[in-house]
Amino acid sequence: MGRYDQPLRRPAVVAGASSGIGAATAKALAAADFPVALGARRVERCEELAAAIRAAGGEAVAHPLDVASDASVAEFAAKAAADLGDVEVVVSNAALIGPGALLDTDSERLAREIDVNLLGPHRLVRAFVPAMVERTRGDIVFVSSDVALRARPLMGGYSATKSGLEGLVASLQMELEGTGVRASVVRPGPTWSEMGMDWEPAAAARVLDEWVKWGQARHSHFLKATAIADAITTVVSAPRGVHLSPVDVNPEAPVQESQ
Repeated sequence: MGRYDQPLRRPAVVAGASSGIGAATAKALAAADFPVALGARRVERCEELAAAIRAAGGEAVAHPLDVASDASVAEFAAKAAADLGDVEVVVSNAALIGPGALLDTDSERLAREIDVNLLGPHRLVRAFVPAMVERTRGDIVFVSSDVALRARPLMGGYSATKSGLEGLVASLQMELEGTGVRASVVRPGPTWSEMGMDWEPAAAARVLDEWVKWGQARHSHFLKATAIADAITTVVSAPRGVHLSPVDVNPEAPVQESQ
């Protein structure tokens, strides 16, 4: 039995593939012989990564994707299928995060986070999963966060949307029971990526100080994006009849060498 029985060719799409976890996941899937379609608003970054994957012997294409737009998601789905064939794997990774107290956050910004982080994954479900159900096979993986289990201070919008995402996926899993389609959650802990790197230094410092205050920074170690990418690749490579979800990926404290 192969990693997913037949067919051996399993085209995959990665939403939010321009950097961080998404870019690492695209590379990991390509290295595992999945043809990949990369999507993000920064399509030029995706095109550069797709070219690098092809140069390394993989199969990759890139197209613009804004998960906050029904039309963009539909167009991306059509182009991915035209390029690679029936999509077998979807990785929902695109997300927004901004620091700040909820008392200071206007509703427009919060609505934008909800649109991208919660409605965006639902748009991907609508675009790709019905065809998977018809074929009785497929994987859709949602990149969540440890904030879904315990909210982090000054990240209220992000915490709320990730909690909501996991509620959405729990319902979806029940709806997909017996269809051959797996909906999975991968839940990263603190991870180095470009997400949050555009914050003002003072705002970032305040967030980290609050993490320490509430016991959410036991040590300073953050995961590399490749750790999450490897977990996602493992989830979608599991043989039929095996469902890995949720998968928590957390940083381990550095080893303290004996004196």
